[in-house]
Amino acid sequence: MKQNLNFCLLAGALAVFTLSACNDESVNENLSPEQTLESLKIEQPTDLEKNCNYVDQSWSPNAVLTTILQNTTDTNFMYSQMNTIASLWGRSAPLLRFVNDPYNYNSTYNAISYSGGKIYYGYAIFYDAKSKGGNIVNAMILAHEYGHQLQYIYNLPNIQEYTARPMELEADGFAGYYLRRPNGYNQSSFSQIAAAYEFAQSIGDYSTSSPNHHGTPAQRRSAVRLGFLLGQYSLSAVDFDYNFLYYYQGVLNGTYKSGRNLNNPEIDAYMSSYIDELKKIQSGEISEEEFKKLK
Repeated sequence: MKQNLNFCLLAGALAVFTLSACNDESVNENLSPEQTLESLKIEQPTDLEKNCNYVDQSWSPNAVLTTILQNTTDTNFMYSQMNTIASLWGRSAPLLRFVNDPYNYNSTYNAISYSGGKIYYGYAIFYDAKSKGGNIVNAMILAHEYGHQLQYIYNLPNIQEYTARPMELEADGFAGYYLRRPNGYNQSSFSQIAAAYEFAQSIGDYSTSSPNHHGTPAQRRSAVRLGFLLGQYSLSAVDFDYNFLYYYQGVLNGTYKSGRNLNNPEIDAYMSSYIDELKKIQSGEISEEEFKKLK
């Protein structure tokens, strides 16, 4: 749901520039000729970018920003969720805006988290998610996108790969964590979030060599499950990062049982009974149907 870090940093920076360009359509007449010449060396916005309805290059040129969805109930739900998610992590909510394209509706099948402290959420992905599983799916997607905000703020995750997978799987983990926490979405049973994780795994991919690889469907299911399990404990974003990657990396490469999480013995005692399950989820040994029945 989000491109790699460098792309999003660029997208965020360009969005800020183009929005400010709407309020500055001419060169400052008070500049000296030398200053004017220097200013013209800076890449100027295109005519399209000067249009205040223009979103940014990540979306269709016909897409427009809006503060509302198609009805008040959906709009209020999303803003309420944004506030609750941010509050869970002890922070204020980022800017949330919706993207609509009346000429190419499907072009808005995306949600993007920008490093400048904002999230743009497409109409198409919102209504498809809602139709497939109700409000909880959009709550999960929004929590995933806010997970990227935490990554920008705290320079997470603390490992890097040649694809976006660590960022995307950790964001799935942040979402699973939020869905469980009492001061979050407050779902105590894993089966209660079936719609959300089904949607998450359905948008996994097998392009493992692509820089934009988000993780396979099975890996995304295991990431959501791990985040949900860690929701047993109240963690800061940095502590979540440490524990999520400790267990997830151990699951992927089989090193977990060669060392124990001495920094968090209580969590380690709890998680030890789930490691084999997580391995079977990410490998596909636990089927989708079996996954739906996990407690």
